[in-house]
Order: sequence, then C-alpha cells, then structure tokens
Amino acid sequence: MADARGHGRPAYTPEEVARFEALVTRYAGHVYAISYRLAGNEADAKDLAQEAFVRLWRSLRRIEPGAALEGWLYRVVTNLYIDLVRRRPKQRPQSLDEPIPTEAGERARERPDLEADVERTVLDRTIDRRIQDALMALHEDLRMVVVLSDIEGYAYEEIATIVDVPIGTVKSRLHRARRALRERLGPIHDDLTRR
Repeated sequence: MADARGHGRPAYTPEEVARFEALVTRYAGHVYAISYRLAGNEADAKDLAQEAFVRLWRSLRRIEPGAALEGWLYRVVTNLYIDLVRRRPKQRPQSLDEPIPTEAGERARERPDLEADVERTVLDRTIDRRIQDALMALHEDLRMVVVLSDIEGYAYEEIATIVDVPIGTVKSRLHRARRALRERLGPIHDDLTRR
C-alpha cells in the first residue's frame, strides 16, 4: 500500500502518527526558538521550523523510538538556515515589536499579555530586542555557534558536528562572537547593574 503521495512506501500507522505528534509537541518550542535566533524574523523562523518537522516526518521510520533528537533537529535547522542565507540577499531582521505596515498605515502586532508586571515586561522586551539585534549583527557563522553554545547549551564537540567544522574553528568563532556581543551589549549589563 502506497502513502498518500504515492511514493510506494506504506502509509504511517496511527501509532507512528501519534509518535510524530508527540515529537512535535516536545520539540516545537526549542526548534522555533533556535530558528528565530538564527533567522531574526518570525516568517523565516516559522518556515525553518516547519521544514525541520517535514524532514522529521520523512525520516520517522529511520529514527529509533526514544532517541534524543535535539542535536539532529538543530543540525537540520542550522543546515536549512545556511541554505536560506545562500539563496537570499541580506535581509533586515524583523522585530516582534515593530508595527506591521498596511495600506491604511501601520497596525500593531497583536500578542497576548501573559504577564501582569508591565514594567518588567517592557524591560524584558527591550533587552530581548537588543540581544536579538546584537545577534543579527554577527556574521551567520558566528551567530550559529553562539546560539548553539550560549543559548542552547551545546558542547564544542556537538557544535562542531552540527555546523560541520573542526572544534578549533568552533572555539575561535565563539570567542569572536562573544567579544563582539560584549562590545554591543555592554550598556545592557551596565543598565541592569545600576537598578
């Protein structure tokens, strides 16, 4: 029996579909977060995350049940991002706080207010925007290693495997990325310590 697209392989069983749905539920937040940190905008992040899960769907039968997929998914997202960068000219990052341009003017992005502490929310959004801007100012190679190391917590060896470069290159890129971020984000640290 062929699958729905007629590719000659049997259709997924209900158990396999349930397993895939559980994996999506488990990893969706992390995959989107790394996609957003790499791409810098919501649309590309959604596309990267969606394509990562399409690849997971296609590979489902080759993946052992219970296997940790963080590294595999992040490697997929990283490779998809590299492909995206190669296909497109440089684009300006899209802030989640910027209004959406429309024919009638501008419209604010609608997001639920999940916190009662408005001052803290505004401060967190400001800091997050400045961090994202600093990340987007880095060259893609530097941004990838600093996101994988400092945000996602991967070891040098794991990053070397994901990005497919020697460990020495990972360390060098990470050093340069951190130095550049310290220079750009120093004022944030100063602002927070004064409070």
